[in-house]
Amino acid sequence: MPKFSFEELDKVTQNRYEAVLIASQRARLINSLRLAQLERMAEEDVTIDGRKVTSLALLDVMDGKVKFRREHGETE
Repeated sequence: MPKFSFEELDKVTQNRYEAVLIASQRARLINSLRLAQLERMAEEDVTIDGRKVTSLALLDVMDGKVKFRREHGETE
């Protein structure tokens, strides 16, 4: 399991709590896509990533693959 530093997350988001909210939404999306792949597994050859969805979501947030917009409280 990869190690995550909060300093890296703080560079992407305003604070850790915002990062948790963004990563949790991304993890739900990854999980739903994974469940759809599992349903198709009987019909076709599907390869499923065995890593945890939370780890994948955090990596996506840190790599900038997740786009988000702040609705309230913008300081920029």
